Amino acid sequence: LICEAFHLMKDILGIEQDEMAEVFEEWNKGELDSFLIEITRDILKYKEPNGEYLLPKIRDSAGQKGTGKWTGIAALEYGTPVTLIGEAVFARCLSSLKAERVTASKVLTGPSIKKFTGDKKKFLENIRQALYASKIISYAQGFMLLREAAREHGWKLNYGGIALMWRGGCIIRSVFLGNIKEAYEKNPQLSSLLLDPFFASALSKTQGAWREVVAHAALSGTPAPALSTALSFYDGYRSDVLPANLLQAQR
Repeated sequence: LICEAFHLMKDILGIEQDEMAEVFEEWNKGELDSFLIEITRDILKYKEPNGEYLLPKIRDSAGQKGTGKWTGIAALEYGTPVTLIGEAVFARCLSSLKAERVTASKVLTGPSIKKFTGDKKKFLENIRQALYASKIISYAQGFMLLREAAREHGWKLNYGGIALMWRGGCIIRSVFLGNIKEAYEKNPQLSSLLLDPFFASALSKTQGAWREVVAHAALSGTPAPALSTALSFYDGYRSDVLPANLLQAQR
């Protein structure tokens, strides 16, 4: 998600690294306060002894050590739609096809990317809100997987305690883990974080900006798979009727 926000800033808004570092520093003072936002700011600021930024020299090809893959496998085994982590793993896999992507970039066409002419400050705020909303979806999906595993194995998990443990020191440490703890303290039987008033309200307030960012990314040809799948999950989860009846009829 953070990489996609960075990509949108760079390719659509044309923001330089020093300004991006300032943006992430500001974001880390509010709802997005987290370990990953903090180190992203530091990465964007980092320069080599010769004064050049290090980040552009790092190859844009990522592997995956296994945690995302294991989560995706577990999600499939338990029939839980942890779509965001799955899409993030596939995005890493796609990035690793560097040679193929270089070839494809010379053959496959996309929309003509024109210089952004809108309100840059407003679009930056839209990206912030889209990132916040998508992070909520990611945590909600993770807790859905924990709940399904607990149901399958007869575990009695303290979901609020788990959130507090992650807040104490973990790569996914985030300020709103405290809000997750409060949600489960109020309702230990909560089926989804999205149904908690705090998170439902947050998504309601941010969905307009979220949709604008995903739409703009698609129209400009800038890949944003995690932001997009998070929004698709949100729309699917809030739909009382889905086209799965046609799927069942086809079977």
